[in-house]
Amino acid sequence: MPSRRETIAMTPAELAAYLAEQRRIILITNGANGLPHPMPMNYGIDAAGRVVIVTFRKSQKVKNLERDPRATLLVESGDTYTELKSAILYCHAEIITDPDEIAENMALVRADGAMTASMSQTMSEQVRASMVKRVALRFTPFGNVTWDHAKLGGFY
Repeated sequence: MPSRRETIAMTPAELAAYLAEQRRIILITNGANGLPHPMPMNYGIDAAGRVVIVTFRKSQKVKNLERDPRATLLVESGDTYTELKSAILYCHAEIITDPDEIAENMALVRADGAMTASMSQTMSEQVRASMVKRVALRFTPFGNVTWDHAKLGGFY
């Protein structure tokens, strides 16, 4: 008989579908002081299934990733115990500085309507001007922990 942990784990296909339907992720980098630095971020998924985020080049999270390219990503959802669903992704991060690649990744990030509109082919001048101040972060998972309490069928 499988363990409860095995019962609630997501399959790779379930994990991919879950990540595709969510919008916000907690990016956790390793701070210079050895403490975790968690930040909520909007994100997208590229064609290879990697998580992508666009942020400002001088942000603390980028400085942390320049020093240590390892990161942990956390997505969670659900309001009641039976709805709890989450994924922790252990990743290697890449910092992308090419403006065309940044724009491509920016278009993948799921955000609110106003932000999404500014990332279209007709990007606003403000966003275009700020592109030199931004980087794209691409996260390639090397491990994960997942759970979906709905798989328990109401039995705990």
